[in-house]
Amino acid sequence: MTKQEFVNRVMPVKDKLFRLARRILNETDAEDVVQEAFVKLWSKQAEISAYRSVEAFAMVVTKNLCLDKIKSKAYQTGGLDEWNAPVDYKSPDKMTELKNDVEMAHLAIASLPELQRMIIQLRDVEEMEYEEISEVLQMNLNAIRVNLSRARKAVRDQLKKMHDYEYNGN
Repeated sequence: MTKQEFVNRVMPVKDKLFRLARRILNETDAEDVVQEAFVKLWSKQAEISAYRSVEAFAMVVTKNLCLDKIKSKAYQTGGLDEWNAPVDYKSPDKMTELKNDVEMAHLAIASLPELQRMIIQLRDVEEMEYEEISEVLQMNLNAIRVNLSRARKAVRDQLKKMHDYEYNGN
């Protein structure tokens, strides 16, 4: 694989790799992991053409590097993603309410177990198909569906609980 072929096939997934890493790690560590992933992908450039989906292979490499980083230094995730609200809302109170809802959703997702957090990120944020998620996480489709269902239910329950608490004035 030439340098140009590598750039054409692997570089387009850079943003997806970063979003996956960012869901697991903080921003600076996520940037480092994505760079490490590209170095690893470059070193395995001969093998890349054998894979059906370069994107799935790159996601697996990135996921494994993130997990290695967590294991290597007893990593603690923290903070919420920065979120920019769309400008189409005119009233500041609507903007604030929407931002609070998004922050509550981020908190609910962050409280999920790591596997469920990754599955919900890949399916609902990255909009990957179940088969691609299966390749990335090396799990069977039923396990992915079950974990996604449980993750969504946990997020829904936690958001309902937060809203009930907020609107009951406690």
